[in-house]
Amino acid sequence: MEQYCYYRPYYNPAFESLIERINPPRVCIDNDACKNCTLIKVDSANKHGILLEVVQILTDLDLYISKSYICSDGGWFMDVFHVTDQFGNKITDEALIQYIQKAVCTKRNSEEEQVCPGREVRPRHVVMEHTALEMTMTDQPGLLSEVSAVLAELGCHVSAGVAWTHKHRGACIIYVDDQEMGRPITDQKRLSHIQEQLQSVVEAHHKNGEKQTVRWTIPAATQTHTERRLHQLMLADEDYTTCCNCGGSVCDGKGMKYERLREMSCECNHVSIDTCKEKGYSVVNIRCRDRPKLLFDTVCALTDMQYMVFHAAISSNSSIAVQEYYVRRKDGCTLNTEKERRKVSQCLIAAVERRGTQGLKLDITAKDRTGLLSDVTRVFRENGLSVTRAEIGTRGEKATGTFYVTDASGLKISKEMVEAMEKEIGGTIVLHDKSPNKNRNYNNTNVKDDKPSLLSLGSFLWSRLERISGNFGPIWS
Repeated sequence: MEQYCYYRPYYNPAFESLIERINPPRVCIDNDACKNCTLIKVDSANKHGILLEVVQILTDLDLYISKSYICSDGGWFMDVFHVTDQFGNKITDEALIQYIQKAVCTKRNSEEEQVCPGREVRPRHVVMEHTALEMTMTDQPGLLSEVSAVLAELGCHVSAGVAWTHKHRGACIIYVDDQEMGRPITDQKRLSHIQEQLQSVVEAHHKNGEKQTVRWTIPAATQTHTERRLHQLMLADEDYTTCCNCGGSVCDGKGMKYERLREMSCECNHVSIDTCKEKGYSVVNIRCRDRPKLLFDTVCALTDMQYMVFHAAISSNSSIAVQEYYVRRKDGCTLNTEKERRKVSQCLIAAVERRGTQGLKLDITAKDRTGLLSDVTRVFRENGLSVTRAEIGTRGEKATGTFYVTDASGLKISKEMVEAMEKEIGGTIVLHDKSPNKNRNYNNTNVKDDKPSLLSLGSFLWSRLERISGNFGPIWS
């Protein structure tokens, strides 16, 4: 198959830094141009990954991006985002506006965490004061419970964590510290012993030929954003290989379609890839159900597969998102082989699906203690619940977590079951029903509205009430 490669100039890193100092990023936040949303305009010297950096800043604040127009040809990055907060409102908080401007402008030259005046902002970066445990494994009921029990037995206090499951595979990042000292665990002998114990638990659940990994990551200033790291772990674990492009089309650049695109009314995930020979780009089109953080997930996938986005148009309509990217590989070549296009399609579908795991959402708040995660997951297991996604966090003496759970009986969780779990855990549980206005807190007769959970990290910006800084996605029970 003929390869189409295009000239890509070499940029000396020192020269790139000089360009940034001469022409620093500019951020304009406009509340007048659009009636229903805020426009965030970014101009910056271009580099691989700059689009992901900007999108990451906005999604860490739980801002919803409804539209975006991206252009990064000619060594310059120009982007316009149409954003609202979690409740569909414009961004009018001056402290938040200043934070966004400062974060975008300083992101490329500093790893220092920026703090919004009068607000608490904790982006989903690696938790620097803890040792990180990364694991990929076969998704099995009860596995998270066993892993957390081993950590508790070995004197490891779980301070934060996040885990996803997808296509019978699972990945998690758990941040731990020493139970007695409250500091990162740095003793290599102890780390090796803990790793061996966890490896034994993981291997007991795997089948022949299945990959399992357990490894420690010592805190470092250059570590990757946690959710991006989860995408990387699952990509390396090849969870995408069983993904199906639902009616998507793949073109060989000569007009031949290998598959026929289904009707636009279908809610399945579609990815089509074509070649624009005149301009020297591969054109990647994604169509799927819209949801928060979708743009981050797809841009993350393209960036980690070493593709550069030169132009893009993002939009959503009636809960359906449409994304169009004009890309090349970092070496300047387009996607011209069927094998490469198929892999990219599968990887993008996997990126869309990982955060979309089904299940009922449970928000849990309890007094922090060693072994709390073990107790919570054990109670889930005893009640026949499997965790598909989860995120936990602690602050001071409080711990919070968001769990997405399923069971064999069709997600029927009774009031009595919730009350029994609350008593066993020693905290409160808020059950978020799929139907509007059906969220229930059995320790409070008031019915919760359909607003986002208080556990969301971005919600720090929307309320001056004290929040707990944990947030969960799907995990194993």
